Amino acid sequence: MATIQNATSGAPKSIDDLKQLLRDDVKVKVAVDGVLRGKFMSKDKFLGAASAKGFGFCSVILYVHSSDSIFAIPTYESLYSGWDIHDTVYPRELGISNRQNGYRDLVAVIDLSTFRRIPWENDVPFFLVSFLDPETSAPICADPRGILRKVSDDAAARGMTCVAGVEFEYFNFKETPESAAEKKFTRLQPLTPGMHGYSLLRTQLNQDYFHALFDESLKFGIDIEGHHTETGPGVLETALAYTSALRMADNAILYKFLAKSIGLKHGVLPSFMAKPWGNLPGCSGHIHVSLKDGEGRNAFAISDVESQHGRPDAAFEDTKYLSQDAEYFLAGVLNGLPDVMPMLVPTINGYKRLVGGEAFWAPNSVTYGYDSRAASVRIISPPSVSPSATRLEIRVPGADVNPYFAISAIFQLGMRGIRKQLKLTTPPISTYQSDPARKKEVVVLPSSLEEATKAMMRPDSIAREVFGDDFVDHFGGTRQHEVRLWNEAVTNWEVERYLELA
Repeated sequence: MATIQNATSGAPKSIDDLKQLLRDDVKVKVAVDGVLRGKFMSKDKFLGAASAKGFGFCSVILYVHSSDSIFAIPTYESLYSGWDIHDTVYPRELGISNRQNGYRDLVAVIDLSTFRRIPWENDVPFFLVSFLDPETSAPICADPRGILRKVSDDAAARGMTCVAGVEFEYFNFKETPESAAEKKFTRLQPLTPGMHGYSLLRTQLNQDYFHALFDESLKFGIDIEGHHTETGPGVLETALAYTSALRMADNAILYKFLAKSIGLKHGVLPSFMAKPWGNLPGCSGHIHVSLKDGEGRNAFAISDVESQHGRPDAAFEDTKYLSQDAEYFLAGVLNGLPDVMPMLVPTINGYKRLVGGEAFWAPNSVTYGYDSRAASVRIISPPSVSPSATRLEIRVPGADVNPYFAISAIFQLGMRGIRKQLKLTTPPISTYQSDPARKKEVVVLPSSLEEATKAMMRPDSIAREVFGDDFVDHFGGTRQHEVRLWNEAVTNWEVERYLELA
């Protein structure tokens, strides 16, 4: 596994370091995470902002959603009003950015620890920012980096470090933004034909693009553990190397930016849409998580004494190679999963990926199991891996996930499980597979964004308990907006089905 750290290699530790780092530069690019939005700043302007408390940035860009835009901000579609994914101002006036306050500026604080150079843009220096309230200097409640930082800090106060890994599956098309728009996003040409998971042959067809994704990622400070073709025409999968939770979320959102940027140079349009084709598997955004203790050891691993036969007081056979804290963490995730679904699956389309359930390895119920790709939570532990690699894989999110929100939700639920010492009472998925009559006991996850948002926003939801009312009301409001737009839309399917015969 990669070294656990937040700061990138070469990140400046002081303003003097920063000035020396930028001595030969004339401009700097800054961005906010989510659907990366940002801009160039002159070096003098940037250094002034870095030396002060930050700089003004129009609050309208703060939206809360991960999309295919090139720049991003930390949330999923609008941090209290502001723009949605297509720069339309939310009709529902929320608190941070609205007509009454004139879409005021927020304070954008530069995070020097996120320093990178963009290799495909002549090594221009690049930094991520977070947002503060201009009057109170308090973190904006819906700022994704701020939310994840708080989760990580809370864990640190308990002597633990949150660590994570993200895997993306994504379709790739022989298209450009212009050609896709001209075709009205229909009849797009896949990069390669056929179903060829783990193919060594298919990558030869577009090897410059395939290799550039890996090589430019390393130059950009994003370590990759695996990179290969996945099942589906033109589908690739890239697994990002395990690291601290905040650094992982940065790497994940920036990998999307990188893939789209590299794609533009090669005539390829990568898509992280969760379910672009109705008759093919969707694109996952699986998230691996564990905790490190104060000594840097994996807190999910069992002790050396237990390593031979497993933990004797484990709740079930599937969890006997998990520590007690890991079992509490797992119970917390399962307990709260239905209430945070919009943070894991934030789009209308994302729920289409889950419709197939086990048939497409896209779980749609509250399930877990040892090394089970049919479950929502896959336990990865001995004997299949070493104790130090023990972790949980959350398989619900699609590739359209906002990694900041999803990773925050997983750790908030898991740490709640540890604090409350929640008991694991749900049997593993193998129980239901061997006894189909018991499947009626399984809790099914929300099947639509509308249903998921209602669950998240109800007064007694676990989401409100762990994230607070301000965030849930805001984020839920942005999801309600998305649902309203969907309910107003007339799709091709409806026209083809009903126009003549209804």
